[in-house]
Amino acid sequence: MNRIAPWLLLVLLSALPSSAQNDWIRTGTGLGVEKIKLADPDFKQASADPVSGQMNKVFNETLWNDLEQAGIFDMVSKSFYPLQVPGMPDEVRLDAWANPPANASMLVFGNVNASGGDLLVQGWLYDVKNVQSPQVLGKQYREKPTDDNARLIAHRFADEIILRLGGGINGIAESTIVFVSSRTGNKEVWLMDYDGANQKQITHLGSVALSPRLSPDGSRVAFSWLNAQRREWDIAMYSLDLNRLVNFPHFGGTNLSPAWAPNGQTLAFSSSRTGDPEIYLVDESGSGMKRVTAYKGPDVSPAFNPKTGSQIAWVSGRTGLPQIYTMESDGTNPQRMTDEGYAVSPSWSPNGQYLAFAWIRHYGPGAPGAQDIYVMDIASRQFVQLTHDGGRNDFPSWSPDGRHLVFQSNRSGREEIWSMLADGSQQKQLTTGGANTQPNWSWK
Repeated sequence: MNRIAPWLLLVLLSALPSSAQNDWIRTGTGLGVEKIKLADPDFKQASADPVSGQMNKVFNETLWNDLEQAGIFDMVSKSFYPLQVPGMPDEVRLDAWANPPANASMLVFGNVNASGGDLLVQGWLYDVKNVQSPQVLGKQYREKPTDDNARLIAHRFADEIILRLGGGINGIAESTIVFVSSRTGNKEVWLMDYDGANQKQITHLGSVALSPRLSPDGSRVAFSWLNAQRREWDIAMYSLDLNRLVNFPHFGGTNLSPAWAPNGQTLAFSSSRTGDPEIYLVDESGSGMKRVTAYKGPDVSPAFNPKTGSQIAWVSGRTGLPQIYTMESDGTNPQRMTDEGYAVSPSWSPNGQYLAFAWIRHYGPGAPGAQDIYVMDIASRQFVQLTHDGGRNDFPSWSPDGRHLVFQSNRSGREEIWSMLADGSQQKQLTTGGANTQPNWSWK
């Protein structure tokens, strides 16, 4: 294996088994506007059988969580709800919801019926302040009666509500996250729903996998892994459609941190095939290799601007400790974005305006500092700190709506996956078993 810079080796070894913010960032992530007061009483159970009861419980819990996590609603406490909860439009009393104590602006209601071999859900969204024309949305869903389908319908209805009330931005309730987990004894690639549900193992390599990245269409996962036969780190490609690895070439040297371009046809990654780790581009099959950095010092962790595809952020050690840089996708116009400490793991926001990254701002003997997640505005280079809990916070990844981030943290005593709103609020642990690291949120 080629020689690796000490700080890059530290990154590799660490992957092996072992609040109120500034107005600019709140506005930039769509969280600066006043939140909508939303009431979401439990949907009525249309029949008394146990199956309907179970489906109803799963649906209600999932829908509430999706709406609460959306970041655009002020959820009205159920203790303020009227005693009579509607299941159909003719049961709604607008004044009971629009006035104190509920004092809601919007009302979500409906019914769940799992009898007769089908799961049928009817749901409505009402503007309770609009007496003349209150209905904003009415939907009906039919699936087979399973817990997974109850969750799926809740996700779909939540996303419809979020799309209507969230400025036309699609919701994330049906999005997924890939990550690395050691819970089965080896570091393998795993997949889960955005809220941490349905965690399942994807790869079974019996080795070490790092830095999984979902393709823009969600059909493939690119990652790096320790090839035991060659004793080198290779880039691998897994097809979620075929449920197996597909062929991808061996480049020689240490190959790390693949990243997809938004067109789904280009991959960037770091390779030490010529001695010094540099950033390379290849097409989706691994051919047409092009080197885009050529400077003494390690260059790793590329990330494409998902809005334009014409810029790459990456980490370089060309001045000593790792710092965040940006460049055009052909390697021209390199710009240093951080100027102190130890900065790694850049991730672009979907609108291409912000970079999230992990940063130890004061790094050195006697002042190691904590590693926290920051967000920087690319144009102004203003930044804001999102995590403040000490320990090691790393590998941020943006949600497709730009309102959330997922990241890894060891604040609980071991490395786990956490999510938060993009202003740093509503931090929530998503994993609990084994060491879980390096999350990557799907593009949609």
